[in-house]
Amino acid sequence: METTSRAGAQAPAAEGGPQAPSARRTVDGYLLAPFPWYGLDEAFTGPRWLMQVGTAADGAVEHGSIGHGDEPSVRNEASEDKEKFAVVVTLAANPVRRSADGTGLLEATSVSSAAWLAGVGLLSFTWPGHMDHTLRDDWLEQQTETAWALADDLDASDWSTLSLPVDGVPTPFHYRESEFGWVLAGSTHDGVHLGAYGRGMSAYGLGFAVVKDISAYA
Repeated sequence: METTSRAGAQAPAAEGGPQAPSARRTVDGYLLAPFPWYGLDEAFTGPRWLMQVGTAADGAVEHGSIGHGDEPSVRNEASEDKEKFAVVVTLAANPVRRSADGTGLLEATSVSSAAWLAGVGLLSFTWPGHMDHTLRDDWLEQQTETAWALADDLDASDWSTLSLPVDGVPTPFHYRESEFGWVLAGSTHDGVHLGAYGRGMSAYGLGFAVVKDISAYA
């Protein structure tokens, strides 16, 4: 993650909508992560699926996402009330550090980083039905800037506090809702920040836990 990236993390590719699930499903990158992955806890009994990982300039895995429920398509009038999903984003908690080639600094990661990744992740599955392809890039850029501004001020009135279990321990999260869905972010005791976003599934009943065997998700 270069210093030019938002909150120490890069957004998912969004041009033309999200990648097809089959293109995202590879466990290799997840296995290279030096930190534990989180997903919903065992109270969730629905489908679970891998999405994608994000890497630093030196190739080190720094964050990734795991989906739960329906695999979402880009939101439109036909799907917006039917899909029920929650995505959990795990982000390594890193300090400011020098890049592998020694030419610059990599930004520190924080709860705001996780909140921004979750906000942009939700946007990647959102597309107002009245908008054509030529306008979506402008719309997405504008909404991404808004997501960054919101994530940068977690004490603002746009956010509320929500306590959810992480490995069985009540943990505070920053939480907000929008017309597109909900976003939350917090930290664990395992050296990672957690972000999550979803639509059609209430965030209030969720719990998070370390994934014991990430290869089982492939």
